[in-house]
Amino acid sequence: MHQPLFDKHKHTLERAVQALAERGHWSAYNELPSPRTYGEDALAAGKRAFEAHLGKAFALDQPGRTGMHGDERSPYGVNLGVSYPVCEPEQLIEASLKAMPSWQRIGAQGRAGVLLEVLERLNLRSFEIAHAVMMTTGQAWMMAFQAGGPHAQDRGLEAVACAWREQSAIPAEATWEKPQGKNAALRMRKQFEIVGRGVALVIGCGTFPTWNTYPGVFAALATGNPVIVKPHGNAILPAAITVSVIREVLIEHGLDPGAALLAVAPRRSATQYLATHQDVKSVDFTGSTPFGHWLIDHCKQAQVYAELAGVNHVVVDSTEAYRAMLKNLAFSLSLYSGQMCTTTQVIIVPATGIETDEGHKPFEQVASDLGAAIAELLADPKTAHAVLGAIQSDDTLRRIDEAHQHGEVVISSRALEHPEFAGARVRTPTLLWCDATDEKAYMEERFGPISFVVRAPDTRAAIALSERITREHGALTAGVYSNRPDVVEAVVQASLRSKVALSINLTGGVFINQSAAFSDYHGTGGNPSANAAYADAAFVANRFRVVQRRSHV
Repeated sequence: MHQPLFDKHKHTLERAVQALAERGHWSAYNELPSPRTYGEDALAAGKRAFEAHLGKAFALDQPGRTGMHGDERSPYGVNLGVSYPVCEPEQLIEASLKAMPSWQRIGAQGRAGVLLEVLERLNLRSFEIAHAVMMTTGQAWMMAFQAGGPHAQDRGLEAVACAWREQSAIPAEATWEKPQGKNAALRMRKQFEIVGRGVALVIGCGTFPTWNTYPGVFAALATGNPVIVKPHGNAILPAAITVSVIREVLIEHGLDPGAALLAVAPRRSATQYLATHQDVKSVDFTGSTPFGHWLIDHCKQAQVYAELAGVNHVVVDSTEAYRAMLKNLAFSLSLYSGQMCTTTQVIIVPATGIETDEGHKPFEQVASDLGAAIAELLADPKTAHAVLGAIQSDDTLRRIDEAHQHGEVVISSRALEHPEFAGARVRTPTLLWCDATDEKAYMEERFGPISFVVRAPDTRAAIALSERITREHGALTAGVYSNRPDVVEAVVQASLRSKVALSINLTGGVFINQSAAFSDYHGTGGNPSANAAYADAAFVANRFRVVQRRSHV
């Protein structure tokens, strides 16, 4: 029934599986908003499509509708005014369960074909989605296009490819024959059915509403589970567009659209009801540590995949490219105003300073030079707005205003006026310094453009502190700068023990807070920041079960 879709996208799927094995650079979707790829009118058409949503009710025909809701506030000050259907949680569950048998029945191959068709259509709407992501999250345009569109689509494809790889290794049937000596052999026909675990709930975040949700959405769907997407209250539109595209493809191919539903929940109690429902068997969540732990503690009926807060950090011991190191760190700290789960917060430097290609640099100068590098990067307003974007939440603005209380100020945050959006909330980073003993200052995540240069007694103490930060508070990224092999190896071993992804001597066009689909494992599942890694077999394989039946031949 769905073989044509699988055949249509088979080459892309096979290439994605190959990329997973090779872990080199590969992308199915062009990350540049090029007219050659997307069409001469794509940019204008995408903006028109986005604007067509504003001030209107989002059309999504779902069961159990009790009203409309929407209070997204754009960090750029744009009046969005979109409202979305609010549906009774129990009826969403019922619709999901009703859709599950037919979704499972088309098999792994059928599901892969349908989902690759979905991803292709999402890619064609990348400009519309980019505007939706930009205006709800505060990301600058290029990041909104790349992370919200092609990069998120790559993450979705990555999940489908991983799911296909795991499921295609399971035979549909086998003949079992056991010799019985002089007697006739025992022969049985055994059939193996892949079934989803149950309803999947994917809870989105306010900063990366597609990039952080597509892995869970597509992993769950690919393995036979219906999905309910519960977006962050301030980033609903990108999720609504995504769900509408999935449902559109399902309907076109005679499948129950109840396999993909949007849950707009004005009250946290509705989210909690869904998350703890006996028929919800997996929960994907990116967001605050308190609610993440609430999910882990209370969703005993489900597997919870949680990405929580962490304290990302870098150890600076020495460098043969001092200016390039500072430039790389400055960009990492400034990108999207530090509102990335992978952004470095703590830079650990020995109290005695570091050796560089420019000679010895005392601790105080390293901190001062990093502040100067940030200021230089953001001196040109055009560059500043392209890098910083806007501040997504009031809580982040409050943290910026209070940051000076936590250390000695190297550079203070400044408010910038946006040339296009008068109401944009744009802030430059705050950089502080403190002593390693002042753990209350830096030993917790302060989400946003707030970072610390931390003075450790020596390099050995800096490495030990790096490992302790990860073990006790979690981290998605760690880094080291050193031209001494023994120091690099010591940090490598510490990262293996504490289970955190490590970047070594980044001085070029790759930054610690970037993660590439089909190559990087986003998260290790081994420290308090995340209990799973995207594109890890465990992230996908635990979402389905194999049920066998057998009979005599």
